[in-house]
Amino acid sequence: MMSHDNDHMPMAMDNNTMDCMTMHMAFFWSKDVVMLFNDWPKGELGMYILALAIVFFLAVMVEFLSGFPAVKPESNPIIGGLKHALLYGLRMALLYLLMLCVMSYNVGVFVFVVAGHFVGCFIVKYRVISKAVSKSRTDLV
Repeated sequence: MMSHDNDHMPMAMDNNTMDCMTMHMAFFWSKDVVMLFNDWPKGELGMYILALAIVFFLAVMVEFLSGFPAVKPESNPIIGGLKHALLYGLRMALLYLLMLCVMSYNVGVFVFVVAGHFVGCFIVKYRVISKAVSKSRTDLV
């Protein structure tokens, strides 16, 4: 008969699977971070700098993708809608990847993602404003 006394034998944890899996739950500043894949960027300074450059570039790309114009009125609605949906899907995929990177709780990653969004937004808005200003100047002439 089965006993319900809570006197079960504890299971041994000899496989050491938790030794290399440290998950931070607060912000930290270190080159020893795991982003998206195990063993990347491997705790090497050069790889960490490359990872920061990649997340910066991805954040800039997200902002560029958000700045694409809407579907042109003269285009085929199905093709135009498909193009718009594909760009939107790509933008969302990049945003989720960036979110996962930020969830590493590394301060450097967070700062570079935010800086990438800032720079990308500035460039996209600058282009829109400068086009509007140049168009208004040509309309005055």
